[in-house]
Amino acid sequence: MTVDEAVRVPVVIVGAGPVGVTAALLLARRGVRSVVLARHRDIYPLPRAVAGDDEIHRILQAAGVGEEFAAIARPAKGLRLLDARHRVMAEFRRTEHGHHGYPQTSMFDQPELERVLRDALARRPECALRGGVEVTGVGPDSTGPVRVTYRDATGDHELWADAVLGCDGAGSLTREAIGGVWEDLRFEERWKVIDVDTTGPVRCWEGVDQICDPARPATFMRVSENRYRWEFRLGEGQETVRELVAPWLPPSYDGDFEVVRETQYTFRARVARRWRSGQVFLLGDAAHLTPPFIGQGLCSGLRDAYNLTWKLARVLQQGGDERLLDTYESERKPHARHVVRLAVAMGWAMTGGQDGAAAIRRRALAAACRIPGLTERAGRDLSPPLTAGPLVRRGVRRRLAGTHCPQPWVSAGGRHTRLDEVLGDSFAVLTATEPGPSLTALAHSLGVHTVPVTDLGDDGTLAAWMRAGHADAVLLRPDRVVMDIVPADGRDFTSTAAWATLLHTTRSPDPSERTAAKSLLRSTTR
Repeated sequence: MTVDEAVRVPVVIVGAGPVGVTAALLLARRGVRSVVLARHRDIYPLPRAVAGDDEIHRILQAAGVGEEFAAIARPAKGLRLLDARHRVMAEFRRTEHGHHGYPQTSMFDQPELERVLRDALARRPECALRGGVEVTGVGPDSTGPVRVTYRDATGDHELWADAVLGCDGAGSLTREAIGGVWEDLRFEERWKVIDVDTTGPVRCWEGVDQICDPARPATFMRVSENRYRWEFRLGEGQETVRELVAPWLPPSYDGDFEVVRETQYTFRARVARRWRSGQVFLLGDAAHLTPPFIGQGLCSGLRDAYNLTWKLARVLQQGGDERLLDTYESERKPHARHVVRLAVAMGWAMTGGQDGAAAIRRRALAAACRIPGLTERAGRDLSPPLTAGPLVRRGVRRRLAGTHCPQPWVSAGGRHTRLDEVLGDSFAVLTATEPGPSLTALAHSLGVHTVPVTDLGDDGTLAAWMRAGHADAVLLRPDRVVMDIVPADGRDFTSTAAWATLLHTTRSPDPSERTAAKSLLRSTTR
């Protein structure tokens, strides 16, 4: 069968978990059609991921489900490190108004999130979900369309795609197809995970507790009104669930207590050595595995989706340079490795061994946490800036480059709304002063408006952020990362920057990128 005789689609997404469906929604917002292939016909009903940060809430906003996620999420106060007797050694507070405009930590039930995402997917004509299928092959690599084969109840089928996104988890067939072997970051432990529903008086705070007990390290958190999660490193004993959770319940508690899930996991720290081969890409657990100790597993996968989808849309729809897609791995891989190592460090703090050196390390940790301001700084943001590259022009005078623009509430077109709703889905230029001619020309070439921050009616957050970064103007990517700045000495964007070549398009900007928010921009900039 030739490509013309088979089914040809722009994008095939292998896997319909949160990462795969979010990627489909983000592509749909830019007018890119996709087919999502799912092993199960419906969502997986048991809880898995339970925590997210303000950055992933912003990504879900970009996917069109920000309000729906807020309705099912529960803000958390942060993270505490407790000793073996459950005494607080350190507390890392998280606020309800983070840099991205949402609570810095939110607890949620993954099946509820997946239902929100699946419902949104069903409303998008650009997306097709095919459930109950087994993907049997991806590739081989080529410069043309990629062949994807799958099997369902009716037999064998094939699709040809301009791009394939492998969102098919730790045992990814897609990763095997492109030879993406693991880089082992040297952490592997067996843990028991227990999810419980109870109305009993569970002793807790509205955050996450890490029990730093080398004999029995544990994690505990309240997920929702009556849902709780415990995680225990497996030891030699065979304690029952009630014995394990006894320290959190009143003595001899015999009220309602439903074990929703009890399972064992091997927590690993790994990063795939390659994330792309031709037009095949890895996202989420297919690209990286992290211990859950800082709640960043799902967050990292959604960051993958946000980083890749706007670049893919620009290449597929507007003739953007193919090299733009190389920046996906070069930007996301170092970032993901950093987050995995943070999680491993937290695991080290929790477990720490049982020798004399472990006791010294725990005392050193407790002493460090008493340094004024240390825990506040450590708890602010777990997502570091992107490193310098073709789409991040960093330097001594460009401290904001690679970081995210804050998202305050703004007033535009008579509406009180979040900043990203005004900026739309494409590039944006924010200015604190009158823009120069080359900045104006750049904004026109990218199909965006130049927006003075003084016209946005926020609480001063944007002006203060730009002033602290010594910037008169910032160029924002569609994922709201600062690509470049105009320094406060009045110089303009340089037209020879690497991104100027990569973002060159052979076609006019697609009208789908000009969202309804453009009308708000016009009202704002008059």
